[in-house]
Amino acid sequence: MGIGLTTDHRALAGSVRGLAERGADHGALARQGVLGLHLPEERGGQGYGLLELCVALEALGELRVPGPYLPTVLAAAAAARSPAAKDLTDGLANGSLTATVVLPLTDGPAAPVSGASDLTGALPPRADRPAALLALGAAGADLFLVPVGADGWALLDRGDVVAEPAAGVDLDRDLCTVTVMDVPRERVLGAVPVRELAAVLLGADACGVAAWAVATASEYAEVREQFGRPIGQFQGVKHRLAAALVTLEQARAAVWDAARALDDPGQHGVHGQTGITLPPEVRLAEEATILPPQEQLAKEVAALTPEVRLAVGVAGVLGAEAGVRCAADAIQVLGGIGYTFEHDAHRYYRRALSDRMVAGDPGVWADEVAALALAGVRRTMEPDLPEDAAPVRDSVRAHAASLRAADPSERRRRFAEEGWIMPHLPEPWGRGASPLEQVIIHEEFRDLRRPNLGIGAWAVPSIVRHGTREQRERFLPGTFAGEIVWCQLFSEPGAGSDLAGLSTRAVRVEGGWTLTGQKIWTSLAQYAHWGICLARTSPGKPKHEGITYFLVDMATPGVTVRPLKEINGDELFNEVFLDDVFVPDEQVVGEVDGGWRVARDTLSHERVALGDSWGPGSRHTDMAAFAARLPLRAAQREQAGRLWAEGQAISALGLRVTLAQLATGARGGMESGVATSSRGGKESSVATGARGGKESGVATASSVRKLLGMRHAQAVAEFCWALAPADPYWSRMILTTRAFTIGGGTTEVQLNIIAERALGLPRDP
Repeated sequence: MGIGLTTDHRALAGSVRGLAERGADHGALARQGVLGLHLPEERGGQGYGLLELCVALEALGELRVPGPYLPTVLAAAAAARSPAAKDLTDGLANGSLTATVVLPLTDGPAAPVSGASDLTGALPPRADRPAALLALGAAGADLFLVPVGADGWALLDRGDVVAEPAAGVDLDRDLCTVTVMDVPRERVLGAVPVRELAAVLLGADACGVAAWAVATASEYAEVREQFGRPIGQFQGVKHRLAAALVTLEQARAAVWDAARALDDPGQHGVHGQTGITLPPEVRLAEEATILPPQEQLAKEVAALTPEVRLAVGVAGVLGAEAGVRCAADAIQVLGGIGYTFEHDAHRYYRRALSDRMVAGDPGVWADEVAALALAGVRRTMEPDLPEDAAPVRDSVRAHAASLRAADPSERRRRFAEEGWIMPHLPEPWGRGASPLEQVIIHEEFRDLRRPNLGIGAWAVPSIVRHGTREQRERFLPGTFAGEIVWCQLFSEPGAGSDLAGLSTRAVRVEGGWTLTGQKIWTSLAQYAHWGICLARTSPGKPKHEGITYFLVDMATPGVTVRPLKEINGDELFNEVFLDDVFVPDEQVVGEVDGGWRVARDTLSHERVALGDSWGPGSRHTDMAAFAARLPLRAAQREQAGRLWAEGQAISALGLRVTLAQLATGARGGMESGVATSSRGGKESSVATGARGGKESGVATASSVRKLLGMRHAQAVAEFCWALAPADPYWSRMILTTRAFTIGGGTTEVQLNIIAERALGLPRDP
């Protein structure tokens, strides 16, 4: 998925890309309204928001469009937040004016140049005023947005500054050092969030760079041959490109969420002061009294809430950095040709480096994220629902209230009978709930603790979809009532991630089949009443075609369960031996030799359910609450900030999957993005338009979220345990989480899946 999720956003990205492919210059972008997308109509704009601008910037970054449009729209976004620049935004939107943003050489919140930040109305040039500011795309700029006081900014004319060319790596956008010579009082904007806007908008441009890099390198890996086969078939190349796609999707989610936060008027408050401080030795010039008073500016300056600052900080950590990492990976995959001046790869890498320079050091942003998170700031992730959701919510809320008031034993029965446990299933097992209804049920039932079916949550949908009426009536009521506990008899000593390589055999006998073989890593088998089992019924057929899906009574003679002790001391996993175990014909699900299709349906629910239960959830909030009680060194604070940013981006990915399902009307459960989206989707997973993968963007985002969630849980456990090695909870978690990148498909297999399904890389021979 690109940054934008909606049909309108995809259309906007396609339109902007088409414009850029036709060689549009700055004037053409202005005539098409691109430069004023985010500005209010009364300020010369189109009346949309920063999110729409980010969608456009990603498309332009993907094609590496040169020119001053990016610093111009950044300056316009800042100017639109202050009444002092009311007369300038029209020119920025219609293309008659261009601008650049001047940022300090040092990282962190903008600090003014000595002697140039004082509001004197007119400052004379001084020989001791250092050129300590950098500006991107300043050579032909008409306006310069510069820091002029504690958190204050001014929009100055070219005559108010001295800009001198500087050596930069970006071949598309020049770099200058800037000395501020004069700060007219009427050009002071106040405490506009320039640095925050830069992190988000430069992050969007970097997402475009990263999209080009991943798509270009993947296309090359498909056709470039070494050792007699495409290099994209080698696992090392696959994993590098899949990891790059993960980086891109994570950055998109972070930029998307930050743009939403900045666009939300409810997230802004009125700043009580201008944020502009006059040193005691400086006095306002007499002529400055005719200019707007500071009190007027104070009424107009919007201060970002801590929650918005947190969202922006996450984008600062992940956004621009993604462009650098993905462009570097592309050069590596391209090899020697990628290192030549003739290939465009180095131009994208250069652009990404300048994006990151302007957006700010990710480590500094991480430190700010840590400060906010450790202080208790939280960013909620809830979808914005349409107006027609109100009657649905009223109905669901009434049901929830009724269940809340019921006796606990009665509540469990009603959960099952009324279809609330898995509401996306068709009636009578569920409620046939649409994606919108599922979201509302999830929200309204949050405190009701609906029963957890465990492995049954993977088995039930497969029985509903592929089982007979008799099987559904026999197994589903007891499962929903908690009377039937399930286990999964899939993995074998010789067939773990390569599930189709199983060797357990089923031999036809009168009335059914006898199963012989060994299963391993079977969770909770010692407590299970029934198991869903795969066995080979036709050894002579290709391995995916000769498998059948059975329901095995765990009390059947010949079933032996042996618990395995794990590294944390638990006995969750088991070995299960099947010695001539009889399974009647009525316990075959689906067609004989057609079990692989049923198994894939089960696995889709397993992988997503695992991602939901083992995913980030509240892990990054647990980490923040724990770390807030301990003294942290600077390096630890930065690490905590990076972990928080990653966890927040994973949550944003989950919300994006939900919203995409709402937009498409895809059914299959709140957490079944892979199940419902991996079949036949055509949206590009990589680029913002026609380029890219074979799998749908929703499915890709689901896979990325699962992969990131597993790694994130391990990283959080390692970080917290290092802070307090004697803490019993984290001592246990650092051991327990080692299984997270194994269960439900190892990290390496997940990377292969992403590379092959999302990027279209060739499968292993």
